[in-house]
Amino acid sequence: MGASITGIASAVPGLKQEQSALWDGFFSDHYKGSELAERVFRNAGVQTRHGVVDPTREDISDWSTGQRMKRFVEEALPLGDEALRAVLTAADLEPEEIGLLAVVSCTGYATPGLDILLARDLGMSPEVQRLHVGHMGCYAALPGLSAAADAVVARGKTAALLCVELTSLHVQPATEDAGQMVAHALFADAAAAVALRPHQAGTTSLEVVDVVARTDVAKSGLMTWDVTDHGFRMGLSPRVPAVLRKHVGVVAEELLNAHDLRPADVAGWAVHPGGPRIVEAVTKRLGLSEEQVAESQGVLRDYGNCSSATVLLILERMLASGRLEAGDHVVAMAFGPGLTLYMTLLRVRG
Repeated sequence: MGASITGIASAVPGLKQEQSALWDGFFSDHYKGSELAERVFRNAGVQTRHGVVDPTREDISDWSTGQRMKRFVEEALPLGDEALRAVLTAADLEPEEIGLLAVVSCTGYATPGLDILLARDLGMSPEVQRLHVGHMGCYAALPGLSAAADAVVARGKTAALLCVELTSLHVQPATEDAGQMVAHALFADAAAAVALRPHQAGTTSLEVVDVVARTDVAKSGLMTWDVTDHGFRMGLSPRVPAVLRKHVGVVAEELLNAHDLRPADVAGWAVHPGGPRIVEAVTKRLGLSEEQVAESQGVLRDYGNCSSATVLLILERMLASGRLEAGDHVVAMAFGPGLTLYMTLLRVRG
């Protein structure tokens, strides 16, 4: 009995922001016309993104962490609710059928958490089991997916996984730190959800086949996500793409060899676009075609980096494209603090 994704859906804030307008309307003044910051924004590979905060109208860079967490709950609840209701509809499930609700976020916290509040608002059973995955960063959707799939396989649960990230709440006071400039140029807001259940013959789904992980603790300082008095602050080294390039081939080989596959045998690669250099590094290292990573580049262009929700946005776009057929394999990969790399092998079931 395998665990299969039978529904996938997403939701984004109603505010759609043009990258050029964000630079001209706020970040140019924020960084006092810095030529470095402007180059970072112009070369981020992002054209549009969504946010619950419009910095051109509301400068929150001096807000306290407490103010940001209060706003997080106010904004994340309706966005998460929208994504979960959409995925339940897509999977033809009722809220009370969910046996495990897993919620992933690294951009905000509350107790009672979103898992409790959303289960309440959607009318899930009071017996629903819950899991909160917090502060793992951009790769967190994949360990969350792994845990949900394990519950399906081991205990026959029907599971829902929600990733909701509101990075626009963490605009920082301006500094000369290039890593912060990159973070402000790339990150955006979104919620994405999947529903999982035991595979049912005759239905089209995306089976979770295998999961592998690799953490290079010696390089853990190259990517950080620190809680400060002014929200959460990213530390990002320009050496990250080189470190990922070093590991991605070995980890992909480990994952694929166990199933007698090569990179060329994989129809789609959902590569978390931490930035254009990340997608480029993975593409070159694995010898992938532009078609194999087209959805990753498209999500970066249209949505920016939405932290943990991003890889699910890519899978949603890939499935909607209609180019996948029964028997095709997909690899989802994401990176984050640690320095950590996760990969998941999926297979289209018909």
